[in-house]
Amino acid sequence: MSIHSTALVDAGARLAADVEVGAYSIIGAEVEIAAGTHIGPHVVISGPTRIGRDNRIWQFASLGADPQDKKHAGERTELVIGAGNTIREFVTINRGTAEGGGGTHVGDDNWIMAYVHIAHDCTVGDHTVLANNVTLAGHVEIGDHVVMGGFAGVHQFCRVGPHAFAAMYAAINRDVPPFCYVAGQFAEPRGVNIEGLKRRGFDAARIAAIKRAYRALYMAGLSLSDARARLGELAIENADVAQLLQFVESSQRALVR
Repeated sequence: MSIHSTALVDAGARLAADVEVGAYSIIGAEVEIAAGTHIGPHVVISGPTRIGRDNRIWQFASLGADPQDKKHAGERTELVIGAGNTIREFVTINRGTAEGGGGTHVGDDNWIMAYVHIAHDCTVGDHTVLANNVTLAGHVEIGDHVVMGGFAGVHQFCRVGPHAFAAMYAAINRDVPPFCYVAGQFAEPRGVNIEGLKRRGFDAARIAAIKRAYRALYMAGLSLSDARARLGELAIENADVAQLLQFVESSQRALVR
């Protein structure tokens, strides 16, 4: 274990033997940090917080602080961060609230750039990219492989489905279906995230099926009920469309339109 002489690590914290902690960082009680994780200088991590293996947390990040929710009255809640994440300068990730299920969760292999804020009770999946100044309000869900451009924001309780892309400055106040590209204030659907899908190995047939589903949902002039029926037909033989349909049917805040 390599802990700088100016760092403060609470006796109640549990750090793996090879964790590195930089100058002037503060690690609070009930913080657990797994092997291979590097904590830069001037980082503050409050508990209860669990951080997995091989994360790199840069200077001035604040992790596990109390939720910014007036209803929070000191209840025991937690922050859980997975493995292999890059968390850059001035990122803030708050613990959950009792009302929201008690936890904020960040998955594996995420690239979280400077000044990102992940609020209480959010769930961030795996392999996401959150560019500079992305802001997630409370109770937001971000699916796997989502990319969000700089200064994009998501309203509380909204979901962004897997493989979606949000352009710079996108203001998301409704659910974004999987595979979609959205932009604008407020965000509107602008097509399928084709480049992202290609980079992740989606072949032409898979992308063509997703494009047919997108046209049914957004371009065919169908009511939502009729669009869902059409997606149901397309989903019979296509798992990607089935995933899209499941997201649409479970939406609580309505879809971007």
